[in-house]
Amino acid sequence: MQDQRAGPAKSKEKKRVSRHKQTCPAASCRGSRYIYRCTASIQSQAKLTTVIIKAVPLTTKELRQKKSELRVERRRVKMGGDERAVAAPLLQQQQDGGGGDGERRRRRWWWGWWDGEEAAGHLAFAAPMVATSMAYYAIPLVSVMYAGRLGELELAGATLGNSWGTVTGIALMTGLSGSLETLCGQGYGAKMYHMMGVYLQASIITSAFFSVLVSLLWFYSEPVLIFLRQDPEVARTATLFLRYSIPAQFAYGFIQCTLRFLQTQSVVTPLVVFALLPLVLHVGITHAFVHYLGFGYAGAGMSTSVSLWLSFLMLAAYVCLSERFKHTWEGFSTEAFRHVLPGLKLAIPSAVMVCFEYWAFEVLVLVAGLMPNSHMSTSIIAMCENTEAISYMITYGFAAAISTRVSNELGAGNVAKAKKALAVTLVLSLLLGVAFLLLLGLGHDLWAGLFSKSDAVISEFASMTPLLIGSVVLDSTQGVLSGVSRGCGWQHLAAWTNLVAFYIVGLPLSILFGFKLGLQTKGLWLGQICGLLLQNAVLLFITLRTKWERLELTMNGKEDDRE
Repeated sequence: MQDQRAGPAKSKEKKRVSRHKQTCPAASCRGSRYIYRCTASIQSQAKLTTVIIKAVPLTTKELRQKKSELRVERRRVKMGGDERAVAAPLLQQQQDGGGGDGERRRRRWWWGWWDGEEAAGHLAFAAPMVATSMAYYAIPLVSVMYAGRLGELELAGATLGNSWGTVTGIALMTGLSGSLETLCGQGYGAKMYHMMGVYLQASIITSAFFSVLVSLLWFYSEPVLIFLRQDPEVARTATLFLRYSIPAQFAYGFIQCTLRFLQTQSVVTPLVVFALLPLVLHVGITHAFVHYLGFGYAGAGMSTSVSLWLSFLMLAAYVCLSERFKHTWEGFSTEAFRHVLPGLKLAIPSAVMVCFEYWAFEVLVLVAGLMPNSHMSTSIIAMCENTEAISYMITYGFAAAISTRVSNELGAGNVAKAKKALAVTLVLSLLLGVAFLLLLGLGHDLWAGLFSKSDAVISEFASMTPLLIGSVVLDSTQGVLSGVSRGCGWQHLAAWTNLVAFYIVGLPLSILFGFKLGLQTKGLWLGQICGLLLQNAVLLFITLRTKWERLELTMNGKEDDRE
């Protein structure tokens, strides 16, 4: 009878030993019949491994945590990060390793959905990022305003050129730099500081290559815009504006890469200075180029290039000269070229992910122009799109915060803290959506009056307000979930999600509701809401159902399997 009871126990013990052997680097454990908790002290010098064995039983949950810790340690040894981590403790490690006491570990992570200290940290991180984003958005807008003062044709050309440049260039550069949110974020968490500068250089090389392709498109945009049914004179004027803005395209791509490099190290307050100062100077530069130096309309595009390059040079000087980055930026290295192609595996899906969403709203404006009362429908959809864009700038701050937080914590092996940050940020995004609900619900007439003085336009916008509120709330939550995707390296999943949500579901439903069912502009926006709803549902499902403890880090995940 005693032997029968011992049989299942031995079988269970063998399974636990088998699981332990897969993670323990100690030769003594491979030949042992019992399970031990191993505390590994891995030294990068000569890549020697010293293992201290303690005879303490290892539970299944502790086994998973130990496996994650060992992967991080092996990665540090392979990349030389452990030695630098001792010299530069840039990331403060938590004593509990993100697990807390036994009672907290037994609770599911989504039960503890609020943490005041965590929320304050996110707000302190998000506010500078919002200010920085708005400043860079305003620089080309100032150029459009100065061009518009020269005449109606110049205003139409500069507006069309700026919109075309945003869709084809700015969105692409923003997306390409998203790979650094994964690489640098997880590298910073894993204390692989020296690799962050290499990743930055590789991303800048990628941005420069794609900027060349975009520049060719901008230079020959006139026939493309005419093909898209734009007025020939306006298309010609827009192309002239874009040609003088080509240097700005390169500068903007480099700026986005540098911003991600600093953002993943939680360096955000200086970014406000390096964005607002060029904006203030841009007003004077544009005024001088347009009116005093005799460049006229071309000066508006030239001033954007000058101001953005000035901003990038300020950022570059800060990174190169500050002692704060002596471990993350060690100068130029030819090693960066070896990381260009591997980095494209994240950069291209990230760019596709961002561009799909940008393009979906622009396509909606073009579809609105096909309606019977095209002037009214186009104006209303454009007003809704601009409102959505402004609200997303605030959401972008939270997206940057959660992306940095998740990638840092995953790199450090603190899975529980990454999940806690996600829960808190989702709550903050919902509160942000409620704030926009109140603002638009109470002040929609005042807001619409800033775009048009027509009573018909203001009345039509008021009828669109409930739908616009719904899309703003959904856009705020999807921004956070997309930030999580970038932090975890799920850009390819988010890209496929955006493709299906906006172009296979959202756009066909917009056409169905707007044209077939006769809902006009409400139908167009309702289809977009359906796309946003599907996007939120899929991203939330991926986030909740993924076993974060078994998540492979993107920095060097494949190399762990070969060890």
